[in-house]
Amino acid sequence: MAELCRRAFLSRNKRSRVTAESQLYYTTPSRVACVGAEIGELVDNRSLPTNMLASKTVTQLSRSMGTLPQRSNMSSLKNRLQELIPIKAAEIKKIKEEHGEKIIGTCTVSQAYGGMRSVKSLITETSLLDAEEGIRYRGLSLPECQQQLPKAKGGEEPLPEGVLWLLLTGEVPTQAQVQEVTADLQSRAKVQDWVLKLIKDLPPDMHPMTKLNIGINALQTDSGFAKAYQEGLHKSKYWDHTYEDSLNLIARLPIIAAAIYRSTYKDGKLVPVDPKLDWSANYARMLGFNDPKIDEMMRLYLFLHADHEGGNVSAHTTHLVGSALSDPYLSLAAGMNGLAGPLHGLANQEVLRWTLDLKKKLGDKPVTNEQLSKAVWDTLNAGQVVPGFGHAVLRKTDPRYMAQREFAQKHLPNDPLFKLVSQIYDVVPGVLTEHGKTKNPYPNVDAHSGVLLQYFGLKEENYYTVLFGVSRALGVLPSLVWDRALGFPIERPKSITTEWVKKWAATAK
Repeated sequence: MAELCRRAFLSRNKRSRVTAESQLYYTTPSRVACVGAEIGELVDNRSLPTNMLASKTVTQLSRSMGTLPQRSNMSSLKNRLQELIPIKAAEIKKIKEEHGEKIIGTCTVSQAYGGMRSVKSLITETSLLDAEEGIRYRGLSLPECQQQLPKAKGGEEPLPEGVLWLLLTGEVPTQAQVQEVTADLQSRAKVQDWVLKLIKDLPPDMHPMTKLNIGINALQTDSGFAKAYQEGLHKSKYWDHTYEDSLNLIARLPIIAAAIYRSTYKDGKLVPVDPKLDWSANYARMLGFNDPKIDEMMRLYLFLHADHEGGNVSAHTTHLVGSALSDPYLSLAAGMNGLAGPLHGLANQEVLRWTLDLKKKLGDKPVTNEQLSKAVWDTLNAGQVVPGFGHAVLRKTDPRYMAQREFAQKHLPNDPLFKLVSQIYDVVPGVLTEHGKTKNPYPNVDAHSGVLLQYFGLKEENYYTVLFGVSRALGVLPSLVWDRALGFPIERPKSITTEWVKKWAATAK
């Protein structure tokens, strides 16, 4: 194998063509990892049956060339990621060489003016949204994730630590691997006192999402990527420091988020991290809750909201800012500002308020479907939308909604608000179909999450988006790690003016 690597290296020198992808894995001119197209050829020539075996081959090749530092303290997750990066780099290199000039989509004038909706122009490896099946995490549907991902002892919902492993590697982790991730996050879960004091001293009427942004930016003083870049970090190490920053951020976000909740709505006292608990359960304890059912609800919520491909505002903003080599703290803070917008992360608040207002108008007595239908028509006729219904991509009921509904049917079947939401689920699609102005009359994830949070005692609606933000970090930060691992460039699409469109349209066929 070493000889094959040597030949590939000599062959590449003869061609005098070294791509950005292959440069990522050089240490010195005389020490080169056998990656890029050469690894792809080696793997193909041996007809390796599985990705795991291919990874093993790449790892052996790389180690023989001295490019994988063998650190005793490297986690299994990071080590696995280091094995996978050359494989993905080779795959993308081959795709670009063979298909680089092919067109994968077009953009109409309406799309240019309409938020670039459905324009295929981003690469996001962690998830893909299907109009019929909903979101898939690394190819797995949400029900498949619920079935396959490891769970807490006695629990039924996936542990978000397993989601993190899946989104980073594309592989379903073992229980032991998830436990290692939990321990790793716990070891990183340290926030400096001045940051916590800063959050506590913020005005109580400041929106929690503003506080979250301030907290993340305050944590940025610990960015290893920013420090290393200032010291001349080699681009082959970008992903390493991005990974470390990202894991630190994920570990510390629940502490920041809990500090915001406790200082804004409670007594301001903070609960320390419990080394015996998983990431979600610790978050619940730090908020002030101590109930296994709430732990399960938190695991479900954090799992369901983790990722939703790369085009939504929070994911795209994180990617965009990160493409300028802003560190993960700055990138995530930017993404969270996007999440704070009413059209993105605040939607679940609006759904809950609309539902509670509807409940107040209809009273406490049982409501007929006819009465509910009239109330929905009143909303539409007033020029308003029914929040929580419809989706930019989905054309069926959001699987995330169904997962929450199934959880509610199991744990709170007689809750009055859940009963109303269930009735809304039965009535609203028919009304919206008759109304005729929506392509998807079915509920999305926001139509249900507020009900669960209310039932379990998290009633502060303005805080809900913070919970969303903690979850979304599980998806956008792994994407950021892969952006740096694969050497993705700064994002710079071409903009045009209306005058340009008019001139173009006059000559277009």
